[in-house]
Amino acid sequence: MYRTALGNVRAHKGRLLMTMLAVLLGTAFVAGTLIFSDTIGQSVKDSVSDSSSRTSVQVTDTAVSTDTDSGAGQNTGVRSPLTESTVRRIAALPGTRSARGTVAGFAGLSDPHGDLIGSRGNTRGANWVPATGGPDPEYPMAQGTGPTSAGMIAIDQRTASDNGFRIGDTVRAAVNGPVLEMTVTGIFTTDDPQVRAGGSLVLFDTATAQRLYLEPGQYDSIQVVATPGTSQNELRGEILPVVPHSRNITVKTGARLDADTAAKARSGMSGMRNVLLAFAGIALFVGVFLIANTFTMLIAQRTRELALLRAIGASRRQITTSVLLEALLVGAGASAAGLVTGIGIGAALQGLMGSMGSQVSTSTLVVSPTTVLVTLLTGTTVTALAALLPGLRASRVAPVAAMRGIDTPATRRSLVVRNSIGVALAGVGLALVLWGAARGGSAGNLLVVGGAVSTLVGVFVLTPALARPAIALVGPLCTRLFGISGTLARQNAARNPRRTAATASALTVGITLISALTVLGASVTHAIDKQVTQNMRADYAVSALLSLPVAPTLLPEIARTPGVAAYSALDDQHLRAGGKDLPVTGVDAESFDQLIVPNMVDGSTAALGRGQILVDENHAADDGWTVGSTVPVTYPDGSRGRLTVGGVYQNSEVLGSVLMSRSVLSPHTTAPFYSTVLVKGATGATASLQQALKDSTGDNPLVNVRTKQQMRDHFSSQINLLLDAMYALLALSVVIAALGVVNTLAMAVLERKREIGMLRAVGLSRVAVRRMVRLESVLIASFGAALGIAIGSFLAWAGVRLLSSAMTGLTTVLPYAQLAAYIAGAALVGLLAALWPARRAARLNVLDSIRTD
Repeated sequence: MYRTALGNVRAHKGRLLMTMLAVLLGTAFVAGTLIFSDTIGQSVKDSVSDSSSRTSVQVTDTAVSTDTDSGAGQNTGVRSPLTESTVRRIAALPGTRSARGTVAGFAGLSDPHGDLIGSRGNTRGANWVPATGGPDPEYPMAQGTGPTSAGMIAIDQRTASDNGFRIGDTVRAAVNGPVLEMTVTGIFTTDDPQVRAGGSLVLFDTATAQRLYLEPGQYDSIQVVATPGTSQNELRGEILPVVPHSRNITVKTGARLDADTAAKARSGMSGMRNVLLAFAGIALFVGVFLIANTFTMLIAQRTRELALLRAIGASRRQITTSVLLEALLVGAGASAAGLVTGIGIGAALQGLMGSMGSQVSTSTLVVSPTTVLVTLLTGTTVTALAALLPGLRASRVAPVAAMRGIDTPATRRSLVVRNSIGVALAGVGLALVLWGAARGGSAGNLLVVGGAVSTLVGVFVLTPALARPAIALVGPLCTRLFGISGTLARQNAARNPRRTAATASALTVGITLISALTVLGASVTHAIDKQVTQNMRADYAVSALLSLPVAPTLLPEIARTPGVAAYSALDDQHLRAGGKDLPVTGVDAESFDQLIVPNMVDGSTAALGRGQILVDENHAADDGWTVGSTVPVTYPDGSRGRLTVGGVYQNSEVLGSVLMSRSVLSPHTTAPFYSTVLVKGATGATASLQQALKDSTGDNPLVNVRTKQQMRDHFSSQINLLLDAMYALLALSVVIAALGVVNTLAMAVLERKREIGMLRAVGLSRVAVRRMVRLESVLIASFGAALGIAIGSFLAWAGVRLLSSAMTGLTTVLPYAQLAAYIAGAALVGLLAALWPARRAARLNVLDSIRTD
């Protein structure tokens, strides 16, 4: 049976080509993802090891350090207990060879065209710490000298080379305040991991860095080098008694820093890797339909051969084993090719990162044994499982079928059982989705996910029953438009509904996900657009990039801008109420009604002028607050007070959870955090006022001045960016589905060779044959797309119901034009997929086709 399986693979290698290509693409995606993530992880680990090898122990204030995820620090008034005296005490320890205090944070650097360098937030600033009588060993200068006073700056070598910066140039830099005009005094080399990853680093003198990021005399970390013969743990033991006692102060050895950074890098990469592997899984799932369809058709075409094997003594088990061996050979070969292709994909991604400026990707490509094993096992297992059902069907071929040469048709009982299972699964899935959408919360999410899976499986089981009436529905149109070719195409598509369903289902999976994402994106965009329109009277919003605050020093400049009728800075702070964190936004009570229009459920916005707070419906319901309720709170500076609820408004992503007057909030904060400044123009929104506001900020590269429409476009662009990335990843599943259409039609042409010959003999032209095959493909693809859009829209509706509690005004929006475009696109995919099979069918020799046995 092994020789039989091997012979069958050799005999049908052309027909198995598309199957192998589908497995190859899916496994290549898996292998490329694993190789790329392993390579980057190793590169980051090596880079971190190189950069921290000079540090024996590091003392860090996690409350202000930019290396933590606390969100505190930069220009927020948080004071660090790490001071110059701390550095001197550590430097005086017996085990210390040297100690240097460091300050770091984000620095917005403009390129020669005025655009922000590192718009993704990877431009950092730090302090230059020269050794006694010499340079800073951490940042050796390739040209010039380090900054020694305000107005001086040093730039890393890669950034200087990419942007043409030279010694003596004047550059524009900003943290979140006014733009600083700085003179380049030095260009340095560094093995900083973020710089090697494609980021940029600028150096200020220590006093300037402290003024920009903390307070004079303060540091966010201290790096300590041990004397020869002193271990890292011994030095850490000496340091612990002399550092300030605070829960925010950590003292870690260099080895522990390496381990923590490597773990953080692995964690960061695991998220991206899991997403890519999920989409690779979708592609392989789609490939299952192609594989199963291919083996089903091959077995149907080999009915006589299999029956003869049964007649001469082959058991059912041997027949099934023979089919599975064929699948294993195909899967193993395709997986090996997929591994090789995946190595190429990993190398291409590594090169892409290099072309984008990242030096992290310069290490050797990592192809681990785990990657090889996972890739080969995944492709082989998926192929074998997909061929299992066709193999079981093959074993049921009766020996007497050798006399007839036809496949045994499905019995009525088997069709009833299949349809009953499909109805049950789809019904249970729909019920779970409806229940989860109505219930909400984490339990609702699980119910919707489980229901979605059950619904999809149920619909796939029912697809053969749905295919025939759906295709019959468009039959008259095909006949009217394309005559006999349309009639034959409709009959061919409806003749074997299982085959049509399997071919269409591959496309249904991808279109389901794409349409669900499209409907969700359109719904969220519409809700946010509606909130911006209804809740905002302001003409402009001034904000900083990368979630940085707008500097308080810019407010007077904005107020003095000609044409400004009213403005208010939104101060985002956090209070403690009832043992929970309470996000609150401070606003100018006097100008509030000119800039913001909350949809009040109870109370009035006039309560802000009386020192009361406005809360959204969610917080009011969760905490049992009503108008007049008194809320004990703890302010950011630690002081305590009581606030009265003066109004309740509808939930809004634009307004936040709680609003209160800045005059009440500001005395109890350590520093303002102005996320946005809203501006109302005396004559409305004008281009001149927008430019004047931009000029008032000093043409800061970190500051955006957006109109209401631009705010809406900004939200939409963020959603569209995410959707575009998802569409790109789902494109592979559509490609594999298209291969399935090609394979099915090509094999169907061979299966119907005599039939096509007879049609040609009775007068059907080559053009009509080509049209018939192409129309059949279009019908199958359009059916799969329509089914996918129906399922995807329903699942998106359930998702909207789940999200509606968190986003006010969120309703299901069906972008009919886009959904119609997906059906048209699927039809085009079907048309293109049929070009080769149609050409092949039209070129068949009439007499040879009629003689085919």
